[in-house]
Amino acid sequence: MADELTHRTIPLDDVRIHVVETGPTDGPLVLMVHGFPESWYSWRHQLPALAEAGYRAVAIDVRGYGRSGAPSAIEAYGMLRHVGDNVGVVRALGTDHAVVFGHDWGAPIAWNSALLRPDVFTAVAGLSVPYNPRSSRRPSEAFRAIGGDQEFYIEYFQEPGRAEAEAEQDVAGWLLGFYYSASGEGAPKAANLGRVPQGRLLRDQMATPDSLPDWLSEEDLAFYVGEFERTGFTGGLNRYRNVDRDWADLAAWDHAAITVPAAFIGGSHDGPTLLGQAAIDRFGESLPRLWRSEILDGCGHWTQQERPAEVNRFLLDFLAEVAPVT
Repeated sequence: MADELTHRTIPLDDVRIHVVETGPTDGPLVLMVHGFPESWYSWRHQLPALAEAGYRAVAIDVRGYGRSGAPSAIEAYGMLRHVGDNVGVVRALGTDHAVVFGHDWGAPIAWNSALLRPDVFTAVAGLSVPYNPRSSRRPSEAFRAIGGDQEFYIEYFQEPGRAEAEAEQDVAGWLLGFYYSASGEGAPKAANLGRVPQGRLLRDQMATPDSLPDWLSEEDLAFYVGEFERTGFTGGLNRYRNVDRDWADLAAWDHAAITVPAAFIGGSHDGPTLLGQAAIDRFGESLPRLWRSEILDGCGHWTQQERPAEVNRFLLDFLAEVAPVT
């Protein structure tokens, strides 16, 4: 696959964004946005499949990750900045619109890109994290309620340097534990991954596999380890540290629906999908042009990596409806 991919860096107002592209340059543009702790590489199975179908497939390193820039200020990772990055990438690629896909934290970035700029992002698909419109409740208050007498993992990530110190002590071990524990195979063995007892570490909640799962090769893990050993985790974790700032910034879109065609796919063994069931139940109101919502039985959080064939079929069927190749 590597020989067929084009890497470039796009300079934007306050950051550079690394993009990986394949497929015909005159095909409909599909922009793919990854989550934590990942990179453009999480879309490695989708890039060639979309290109073969005639799409201009582009996956980015989100600001703070990989070869993209990593501003030092926490507020530089607010949602409005991420939406602006997506718009800037589309413009730099010489077109006015795109379909946007997002996984994990990339899903809220994709959802909000379609919410705020439906003129640019004409359709949207979220993986693993459903669209949940801004509500009257401050996110930190909601997370505190979820945590109970423990710390919800997003609370655990709030203090600068805390989670970084844990993860960067053993990048390979921490990433493997995180990936496995949130996967379809590992989730039943690490049911409390999302909550950390007071005074403990997140890694204490992780399960470790005897061997790598089928969907994660030695080469795959080595790629991720190399990226985070070089960049550290602060850029990715700073996204979590903006949840209340985002809530304030998006006040004008309180309870707003996304008006462009939308799709969602998640896994039955995925914590964020399960936590988001109430949001899924409200898709009739929040996503009035929903094409399809699908839950993959036995799949964990890393949807497009764990079940690439099914996810590719789902995404290509969606694209055939919303942005057919002519």
